[in-house]
Amino acid sequence: MHPVILAIESSCDETSASVIQHSKVLNNVIASQTVHHKYGGVVPELASRAHQQHILDVVNEAMTTAGILPSSLNAIAFTKGPGLMGSLLVGVSFAKGMALALGIPLIEVNHMEAHVLAHFINDPKPSFPFLCLTVSGGHTQLVKVKDYLDMEVIGETQDDAVGEAFDKAAKIMGLPYPGGPLIDEYAKEGNPRAYSFPDTAMQGLNFSFSGIKTAFLYFLRDRLAEDAAFVEKNRNDICASLQSHLISMLMQKLRRAANETGIKQIAIAGGVAANSGLRGAIRDAAAKNRWEVFIPDLQYCTDNAAMIAMAAHYKFLQNKFTTLDVAPVANLAIGI
Repeated sequence: MHPVILAIESSCDETSASVIQHSKVLNNVIASQTVHHKYGGVVPELASRAHQQHILDVVNEAMTTAGILPSSLNAIAFTKGPGLMGSLLVGVSFAKGMALALGIPLIEVNHMEAHVLAHFINDPKPSFPFLCLTVSGGHTQLVKVKDYLDMEVIGETQDDAVGEAFDKAAKIMGLPYPGGPLIDEYAKEGNPRAYSFPDTAMQGLNFSFSGIKTAFLYFLRDRLAEDAAFVEKNRNDICASLQSHLISMLMQKLRRAANETGIKQIAIAGGVAANSGLRGAIRDAAAKNRWEVFIPDLQYCTDNAAMIAMAAHYKFLQNKFTTLDVAPVANLAIGI
């Protein structure tokens, strides 16, 4: 059976809905929230309120543009976690109500697993097993993907995510939120070897990014004490040097994971996978190490319902449904 599924994503500050039919994603409707910009980061209470305002319109648009009637749906999928509890509750509650009204099953989806499965929305698609470097504002993980619903985290950050390091560094520089994409833009015109930053030593395949944030704070403090216009004069070089260092930290662990596992199929996922520097580094490493690399379209890197729909498709085929008493989980690990 090739199910028709409506998927809802509401883990953070993007309200998104998508319809998948015959294993093909038909659309990917996203409503972004601009209310957080003046606060320099996502405000959980404001995010949940914005989800309540957007979710009905987003779902209606997804159904209308897909040309699908509610009676044609076979299941409703939603993000169970990880994410902001208030934001998750909006999506979970809406999905429950719609599934109950239509008398169709519910499918819960792990947000991080969905990022990995975004690689199966379009061609080319990786084959199993493959390694996926999943990088976002809340997570940094190395995942060994054995099958669609069989994944193992073999390395992850022990403190902060790389996306948070990008955004916090941008905030320290006085750049508006979200700052990570701005660092990427300024870095294109800068010298990545203009400044150096210390590495954070972590055993095995794990990461740590809290130290680089502190080092960057002290670096700017000392330079600004000597020249109040230091950031304005050197913004491109600062961004290029920081970005190069963060990408180097990621690539070092990714190369080690590939060597240890012998896996040559390499993928990246998550919001930071949209970073042009990381995409370039992955492609360069692929040429040197004979990797086959898979990078999703930009719209499937950031939070989106299309990846939730794809994950739900594979769960439907295995009859992995959930009950109406399901609750969201803010800190949900892969495999749970």
